[in-house]
Amino acid sequence: MMKIEVLKTMVTIDQKNASAWFLLGLEYAEIGDRGEALAAFTQALAYGDEKLKDNIVDELNKLSWPNQRRDGGKAPEYANLPVKLHLIEGGKNQRNQKIDRRIATLDKSFSFAQVGGLQEVKEAVWMKMVQPFLATATHERLRHRRGTGVLLYGPPGCGKTFLAKATAGECRAAFLHVHTADLLDSRAGASEHHIRSLFQAARTQKPAVLFFDEIDALGYSQEKLSSVWIKGVADYLQMEIEGALTRTDKLLFMGATNMPWDVDPGFHRPGCFDQLIFVGPPDVQAREVIFRLKLQGRAAEPIDYAELAGWTDLYSGADIEYVVELAHEQVLHDLLSAGIERPIKMSDLRESIAATRPTTIEWLRTAKHYVKYANDKGQYDGVERFLAANNRI
Repeated sequence: MMKIEVLKTMVTIDQKNASAWFLLGLEYAEIGDRGEALAAFTQALAYGDEKLKDNIVDELNKLSWPNQRRDGGKAPEYANLPVKLHLIEGGKNQRNQKIDRRIATLDKSFSFAQVGGLQEVKEAVWMKMVQPFLATATHERLRHRRGTGVLLYGPPGCGKTFLAKATAGECRAAFLHVHTADLLDSRAGASEHHIRSLFQAARTQKPAVLFFDEIDALGYSQEKLSSVWIKGVADYLQMEIEGALTRTDKLLFMGATNMPWDVDPGFHRPGCFDQLIFVGPPDVQAREVIFRLKLQGRAAEPIDYAELAGWTDLYSGADIEYVVELAHEQVLHDLLSAGIERPIKMSDLRESIAATRPTTIEWLRTAKHYVKYANDKGQYDGVERFLAANNRI
């Protein structure tokens, strides 16, 4: 314990002393304290040079839990816990696979054609992810590293998940929807175990697109971070993503967040989520498509979808869905209170729109503040262009 105390004093004095963090991790690993060892190794990973990082990766691999611990004891109780993972179209299940998966089939024709509007966004995703993925041989011949990840950001309810599914369809790949908060576990080492199991599952389904929803739940910026434990988990996820790149795994990574300013800058490194793409409120073409989809299968009089789209500037897809539900409630009210059975009318939809407002405005006003004071690196150029075209915000 004397060595540990000395090393703890050293890293307290100099928090960027990678060698001291590494030696501290070795000492904790020796006594079987895996959680503290992981925390120390991830700190060493953040500050160490390339040679030291290779040694750190080796030690992290030794910390994995196959069946036994270093001290000969049993693996912890979470070693076989399920990871909450949503998988769409991913090949055959592996026997004895100890991961809970909700499996559905992704329509092979599902593509950007099903995404109304958002042309600029689709072109950016195509150039960054889809085209390099489909033309792997060409890119390898030209020694061009294929893109691995983009971070979609924007107001809630604007179709980030839908766009990620369409990306997987374009790549003819499995789509694994990961709710990032589900990876977090307060027990020492459990979060890292969940992440490792996730990537093992993804490799059995490759080619695959891993979509990390609400990435800010795991990747809070270091300035706002109060937990070394969460920082260690974020570093471990970044290491797994970068490792997938070096192994040329057929894995693509997409993330989504409503709060890009709360994401750890480490996730923006090359080889991780190295490009931010703004997914804003649907444009007029997209709003028309959304109204058609939400009214599909409902009894309705002839609807002027173009007019509805014109009335709902800045409405998100979720806002439009709420408008349709309100209109449907008016129909139900007439049926239950007066026994009048009728279809949804344009007047119902017009009244519903008049009773609501776009929920995206608050987000856009917050983003406007960040664009003004924190866009020195151009990471919010997408939302800046959108705001410039919408002066009323």
